[in-house]
Amino acid sequence: MKTQWPVEDLARDARFVQVPIADVVNDPRTGGQMRGNYEQPGRLTPDDDTSPDRARQLMHGIFMGEMQALEGAGRTCFDFGDDQVPLQLKLDMARQSWDEARHVEISVKLIDHMGTDIGEFAESTFLYEAACNPDPALRLTGVNRALEGLAIDVFNTMREFGRVCTDPVLEFCEDWMLADEVTHVKMGSDWLRRLTKDDPDRLQLALEFQRTIDKLFSLGGFRSEHDDSPVSLARKFRSMAGFSEAEIEEIAQVSDEAYLDPAG
Repeated sequence: MKTQWPVEDLARDARFVQVPIADVVNDPRTGGQMRGNYEQPGRLTPDDDTSPDRARQLMHGIFMGEMQALEGAGRTCFDFGDDQVPLQLKLDMARQSWDEARHVEISVKLIDHMGTDIGEFAESTFLYEAACNPDPALRLTGVNRALEGLAIDVFNTMREFGRVCTDPVLEFCEDWMLADEVTHVKMGSDWLRRLTKDDPDRLQLALEFQRTIDKLFSLGGFRSEHDDSPVSLARKFRSMAGFSEAEIEEIAQVSDEAYLDPAG
């Protein structure tokens, strides 16, 4: 079995249509923005007629992200030799793979609960693409800190939507998965420090990779602290996951800049 499995070779059946993240960002209908649906940005609320469809689209995106997270964590268990990463890191990634498999099962049931079919929306391959980085430090930073950090924000937002919509199934499931995501981000934070403790240049390179991904997924204010952004920055849970106050403020600033200048 080969290492460093490319995104174009992922196993998918006829239900799935993959869309590279560059195509999403450069889609002329969005003008470079990713603030939810093309026509209707804003926070999910019960009194917004577009919220059910947007929630279904976001839930389908969560399902696809969980499947790619499973594939990415599994690849990290296999892609690197003992001279590249400690065995304990591989064991942590195996534990995360187990979590992600459970999340896939939960998400499949949730998209059915919300009236969505697998493949109704396109699959953006951004998470797995980040999981293809050949440097394990950058891979863990891009996936476990940047993208799993985004998952914290998304799950917290969907949990709140379930609460205000009095949907106990959605609220409970999102709360359950949110707890796992906090541990995944914390693992990424811990391993970043351990892998780069004697290499400050590698640490800075990994953090810059994370900033690039954070900026990408703040495009158009998709994730910010503004009331009309679809996803809210979950400060409390990010702190629990190992983000410093300075790091949270930096993400908030990047998100705010993207919100104020969507085309930038």
